[in-house]
Amino acid sequence: MIQQNEMVRINYTEKAEVSIYPYIKRGMDILFVLLATPFALPIVLLFAALIKLETPGPAFFFQERVGLHGRNFQVIKLRSMGVNAEKNGAQWATKNDPRVTKVGAFIRKTRIDELPQLLNVLKGEMSLIGPRPERPVFTEKFSKEIPGFKDRLQVKPGITGWAQVNGGYDITPREKLELDRYYIQHMSFWLDVKILFKTVKVCLTGDGAR
Repeated sequence: MIQQNEMVRINYTEKAEVSIYPYIKRGMDILFVLLATPFALPIVLLFAALIKLETPGPAFFFQERVGLHGRNFQVIKLRSMGVNAEKNGAQWATKNDPRVTKVGAFIRKTRIDELPQLLNVLKGEMSLIGPRPERPVFTEKFSKEIPGFKDRLQVKPGITGWAQVNGGYDITPREKLELDRYYIQHMSFWLDVKILFKTVKVCLTGDGAR
């Protein structure tokens, strides 16, 4: 786990910390999960079955990620790769990654693989909208290479976010940081609404998938 005293606090996050919006945001997250679950659950179960039919192994994938203030948690996803996808260690996903299964390619393109993270949102480990949570190994790597990379840990990570809808998987960690910084600085109800609409477009077009 990343220690809080290792974090680099930036001035503009103080605006988010003293605002009441994070509390309103939490209430909206819970409401959204409760309303979305009856629609999301059948989709998750359907693709879980398809994953099991295509390849051996569990339908769901658990992976350690870094959350708010450097606290680690287990993110939940539908498995989109073979069970031995990382037998040689942690690897950064690439475009047209050969480890991705046929069902996996579809659920990654439509972001259906992210739906189980509604449980992470309900548990308070994630928000619907925020910076994408990275794995500890990559967080440490990018923090050494990119000054201030841990600044993005000042808010809860999200299923979708400003960086995700403005470049998706194809942007560099440095570009991701700048987009996440923009979100933290301008976090508001209307920006979140804009991100939600852009997320729908991304899911329908598959932009930024890999």
